[in-house]
Amino acid sequence: MIQSMRDLERTWNHKFNYPWTFFNDEPFTAEFKERTRAETNASCHYELIPKEHWAVPAWINDDLFRESAKMLAEQGIQYGDVVSYHQMCRWYSGLFYRHPALQHTRYYWRVEPNVHFFCDVDYDVFRYMHDHNKTYGFTINLYDAPQSIPTLWPETLKFLEAHPEHNKDETLTARPWLEDKERRPVHNQKANGYSTCHFWSNFEIADMEFWRGKA
Repeated sequence: MIQSMRDLERTWNHKFNYPWTFFNDEPFTAEFKERTRAETNASCHYELIPKEHWAVPAWINDDLFRESAKMLAEQGIQYGDVVSYHQMCRWYSGLFYRHPALQHTRYYWRVEPNVHFFCDVDYDVFRYMHDHNKTYGFTINLYDAPQSIPTLWPETLKFLEAHPEHNKDETLTARPWLEDKERRPVHNQKANGYSTCHFWSNFEIADMEFWRGKA
């Protein structure tokens, strides 16, 4: 994490001193706190993820989960059989913005360990998003492994059918991008109608109000 902090402080945050908030499913060590605080003049906060947000839910069939994870690994899906990876993905997908420590936070920049920031950023990215009504910033979008998400799009369509109030004019949405079958037809077929195109969220910058919406 030190590498990532050092890069982002050097290229951007030393100009603005936005606070750092760290999350973990176990308490941070005194050494971690000391070393991270030494990398910034901004305030640092260390938060514990609630067990009910991190643990595998009790309603999940453990045998089925582990068999499914094993199948993913056998198909060459990276981290497919790593339980903690599934826990992390679940937390980032629908629970992180519910953490009490973020209830008064509007914008955030997700920073992962062992990443690099090479270019100087001379403007306040959060102010820019606010002033220009931007919701989401990303570095890349790419195709996912279709065998890892065969039910994602069918379940999404079920949700839209049950909640028609969230259906919008397709010309104003990313629906054609999500359902594209021209560029990678095999992906679309294996993912049951989903192109598998997705934003790589590791470097995302976003407006919390989007996640807090009714949908």
